[in-house]
Parts: sequence; structure tokens; C-alpha cells
Amino acid sequence: MSETVKANLVYPVLPADDSKPYINAFVDPTTGERGTNVGNEIFEFDIENLRGREHSVSLDTTGFQYFKKAAKHTSFTDDAQIEKEYYPESIDLLKKYTGASRVVLFDHTIRRRRPGDNGDTPQTRQPALRVHVDQTTKAAIARVKRHLPESDVPQLLSKRFQIINLWRPINHVALDHPLALCDYRSVETERDLFPVALRYPDREGETFGVLHNPNHKWKYMRGMEPDEGVLIKCFDSIQDGSVAILTPHTAFIDPTTPEDAPLRESIELRALVFYD
Repeated sequence: MSETVKANLVYPVLPADDSKPYINAFVDPTTGERGTNVGNEIFEFDIENLRGREHSVSLDTTGFQYFKKAAKHTSFTDDAQIEKEYYPESIDLLKKYTGASRVVLFDHTIRRRRPGDNGDTPQTRQPALRVHVDQTTKAAIARVKRHLPESDVPQLLSKRFQIINLWRPINHVALDHPLALCDYRSVETERDLFPVALRYPDREGETFGVLHNPNHKWKYMRGMEPDEGVLIKCFDSIQDGSVAILTPHTAFIDPTTPEDAPLRESIELRALVFYD
């Protein structure tokens, strides 16, 4: 396989009326979609295939890191069983690869691509085809306060903490709609990132939209198997320039995907990662 593929990536566009960017976390019952005032633009990029060179990236240099370790839980059909069986083994995996002293998983998303499925409910969630980062600094701190005991929060916020997603294919190889990750070293954070309000019925979160920058360096690992995965750094409290802070990412349509490739199925866990 070629070391790079040319593919289109969808970047968000700021609202034309200069209003505050937002996306609804809930689905409109009439349209079956999540309301937003953020537009889209498509740009072609060379995306480097790191298969065979996956160890050239890491959480602190590029903002993401590949691993190979089969999951003991393999069904991924029942949320309660996922939390009972897959969460504990994933906490152990995250501790192993990060050296963290404490890991708290706060949610997960299963994506099963089904052409023709409308809407964005937990049962119909599709690969996310727009460049984004899951949390801003404000949102990361809010997650600590939301998911940890109030008495623990001051000490936890006084030390290094991160939000890391653990992504892996499930059931079969992920040739269809693979995951592209942007090398943090090619991101101009002050220029490229803008906050997007994530509106819930009872509260408001915040993600980063990512403006197009022709200097972005995109990577992926072609044909990831269920015993392979990637850790995606969405936030790091160390922001002094010594480490990668975050990783823009997106699903994309790989033009080298065989026509008979199985449709992408994947799971991503979101973790608060703390260090002593």
C-alpha cells in the first residue's frame, strides 16, 4: 500500500452572522438531527498511513498513540455488560500506557455505520465526519467536577490530568470510514481552534471546532483490527509547550477501501486520567 492516500476531510466553518457556535447534544424529534449553526467545508489532504511505523507517534509528541491488545469483552451489545467487563480492562490498559495513578471512565459511544440511517441517537450513531476535539479546557475541568467526589476535586486539579479517548474497531477490520488524527505539532492552537457550545437540555458543555489549516499533518493506520486501538488525547493540563495538548480527529472516506469491506463498527471510551 502507498504510504499516503489523498482524501477529503470535512472542516467546520464559523457561523456567517458571528453568533456563538453551537451544536445540540440532543436529537430534534422532528428532523432526527442535532441542530447546529456551524457549517462545513471540504478540503483534500494527503493522509499518511502509519501501518508499520505506528511507534513513530505518541501521546506526548503527536497527541495520539497506537496499541495492540485484544479486549476480553467482545460482544459490545449491552451497555451494562460493557461497563461491567470492558471498563475495568480498559482502565488497566490506560494505566499501563500512560503511567497514570487513577483513571475514571465517564462514558462510551458505539458507532455502527449503516447507510440510510438518519439521526444521531445512541442506537444510530454514525462515524463522525467532521474535524473536532472533544473538550476545551473549560469543559475538561467541568468533567472533573461532574464525575469525581467534590472532596477530591481540588487536589486532582492541582496536579496533571488529561482526557484521553480509547478507540478500537469491534467485530471486524476497520477499512471502512477509518479514523484520521492530526499531528499536534502541525496545529496552531491560537489560530485553528474555536469553542463550540454543546447544548444539553439541562447544561452546556464545550468542544473545539478546528478551522482548516493547510499545514495540518494527518495520519491514520490502515486496516485496524479489533485487537488494535488508538489513544487520543483530547486535553492535557500541562500547557507549557513541552507536550501535545490535544488531537484533532475525524472519520474519513478512504478511497482505497475495497468495495466489499465490512461497514465500520467501533467503540470509544472517554477517560479522565490523573497522575500523582
